[in-house]
Amino acid sequence: MRRKILLIALLIFNSAFLAIAQTVTFWSKLPDEELARKITDEMTDSELLSQTFMFGWAGAEPPELLFQWVERGLGSVKVFGWNTEDIHLVAKSITSLQRGAHSTRFEIPLFVATDQEGGWIRHVKGNTAITPGNMAIGAAGYPADAWYTAYYISQEIKALGINMNFAPTVDLFTAHDSTIIGTRSFGDDPHKTGILGASFAAGTMAAGVIPTVKHYPGHGDTSLDSHGKLPVININFDTFKNRELIPYIYLIKENVPAVMSGHLSYPQIDTSGAPASLSKYFLTDLLRNQLGYKGIIITDDMMMVGATAYAGAMSNAFRMALEAGNDIILSSTTAKLNEALWTRNLNAMSTDEDFRQCVKQAAYRVILAKLAYFKSGNSATLYPDPDEVDKYIPNKDGEKFFLEQACRSITVDKQGSMPLKSDDAGRVLLLGSLDSFFKEAKKRYPKSGEFHFSYETGPNETQWVLDNIGDIAPGYDTVIVSVSSENHAKIANYFKGSNKRVFILCTMSPELTESLQWADAILLGYSWRCDYSMAAMLAALNGEFVPQGVRPY
Repeated sequence: MRRKILLIALLIFNSAFLAIAQTVTFWSKLPDEELARKITDEMTDSELLSQTFMFGWAGAEPPELLFQWVERGLGSVKVFGWNTEDIHLVAKSITSLQRGAHSTRFEIPLFVATDQEGGWIRHVKGNTAITPGNMAIGAAGYPADAWYTAYYISQEIKALGINMNFAPTVDLFTAHDSTIIGTRSFGDDPHKTGILGASFAAGTMAAGVIPTVKHYPGHGDTSLDSHGKLPVININFDTFKNRELIPYIYLIKENVPAVMSGHLSYPQIDTSGAPASLSKYFLTDLLRNQLGYKGIIITDDMMMVGATAYAGAMSNAFRMALEAGNDIILSSTTAKLNEALWTRNLNAMSTDEDFRQCVKQAAYRVILAKLAYFKSGNSATLYPDPDEVDKYIPNKDGEKFFLEQACRSITVDKQGSMPLKSDDAGRVLLLGSLDSFFKEAKKRYPKSGEFHFSYETGPNETQWVLDNIGDIAPGYDTVIVSVSSENHAKIANYFKGSNKRVFILCTMSPELTESLQWADAILLGYSWRCDYSMAAMLAALNGEFVPQGVRPY
């Protein structure tokens, strides 16, 4: 009983002492650098370390555990795709989390991040726009398309209280067989990518959201996914300097505020073989000291095998990431309060002053970035109203723009006998999976037949289609196939050598058309499930406009 009384008295004393010692909050009226320094000087080790963590959560709503981390002083949260079908609930959750952050003694708001790249990667769902995406922007080649794409995407997520976007992706489309980057890339030209990436970042900031350029130092020259294995990119420094680094140089010159470090090994450049996310050479020596980058650095998800396999343990990976120069450590799951990634690193701060100063400097940069953003007059609301989000999502101006942008991107891979007019097409058979494909095609070829298959067509379904299409195909003169995957290409190849005219509409990587060059004509749209791009391709096929897009590699 005496021990309990003593412990309670000690806690009361410590709370009273901290209240007396504290002289500032996040909202104090001081110059940003002075205020950030005062806050970090007054923070406990627990508060400093908490500011460097960013946690995601499973399920539609944040669990109580995440709120407990926020009470501890958690710096950031991440909205992943499994939380977002109900965007009203997303807004409600963000409001609750930000209110929790405001109740802490320094009242420091949360960075709330997501992956809304456009195109294929769209973590916030609901009625948000499915845009043509980066490779479509690269095919058109207009920086204004990158700027407005980012602007409209950012306006939508900003309405939900999301203030940071993990975009633009400036990985080059070097490994053409990659299914990790693919149409997420602007193309293979590093200078063009740098210009488009800088325009995308500028549009994001104009809308009031923080862009995060990724995946430094470049994920384009590998087909491996760092979720499952550490990709090793064996190129020399000259190639690296004149290719992968170029987009980052453009963005650093434009003062991009955040960079994501990738779990990527470049053994000819950092001979330790460490992933860049854990490499002091890549993050501190090269990015900060040589290239002059001043913003914050955020790791890619530390739950990826590419990070943890090298470090050996999650707690060690977190420490190595901070020591390398990262300011925010991202985890897709919410850690338990007693996990080693917390307890061991908190203990290390009390026994290793160099490590403590490393954490303190990271927390300082995070708070300084928050001060610059939240006091800018153009930040996302801290407390979004769920009843108001439908006014902003979908963005009406964006809907018109994305259709125009899609039209600018459409590329003729093979001209053949285009345009295909209904009067000249004979009997038309449509093969595809997307509702927008059949809807737009029926507008132009109203008497066409239809054969549907799944978008994610597996091997069994592919074989079923090949076994059954022969019962239908003989009754048609012209076939239009929507191709989004290798299995879709296999289905299209059924007609190779037939006496039918075949038109291919490729909605993803142009690499899918390599085996389809026998077709009469091929159009490239570059876009995952994008209604705008599908409408644009069918309009081009029908001769409603002349496509001007250029294959971006």
